[in-house]
Amino acid sequence: MNKLFAGLAVLGMSCSAVVHAAGYGVVDLEKVVDQSTYLKQQNAQIQQQLKPQTTKIESLAKELEAMQQKAQQGGDKLTVAQKQQMGQQYQAKLKELTDLQQKVQASVQGNIQSLNRTMDTRIKQVAEQLRTENKLDVVLNKNSALAYDPKFDLTDKMIQKVNAIK
Repeated sequence: MNKLFAGLAVLGMSCSAVVHAAGYGVVDLEKVVDQSTYLKQQNAQIQQQLKPQTTKIESLAKELEAMQQKAQQGGDKLTVAQKQQMGQQYQAKLKELTDLQQKVQASVQGNIQSLNRTMDTRIKQVAEQLRTENKLDVVLNKNSALAYDPKFDLTDKMIQKVNAIK
């Protein structure tokens, strides 16, 4: 009987050594991204770079609208040659607008991909720092956890560290 209790005690100790409570932290990645000074600065810079093109797009759209109205108002009074000329001008402006929109869209997509790569690297770097500093086994995205104790939320620390990266 004593051997049985001793055996169970040893088995119990070995099981408790294998099963331990994992140290974890959670981070609200949405909040980190939303409060990233880097992303805000980059977004403002991109908007500033694209401002001439967006202004031109707005101008071309107004010109096209004015051309349509002119064609509708004077449609009966215009000669065939004038209608053809207006149609050609309209098509040229429309092509210019479409080309510029595509150029801006490609630029924006490229910038977004670059920003995503940079933020992904920064977030992973800071998550590893927080995991190491706090002696954690894992840092989870808050949205991946079904339930957690709020005392393990590292979001504010992550925001500070991500914003501190230059």
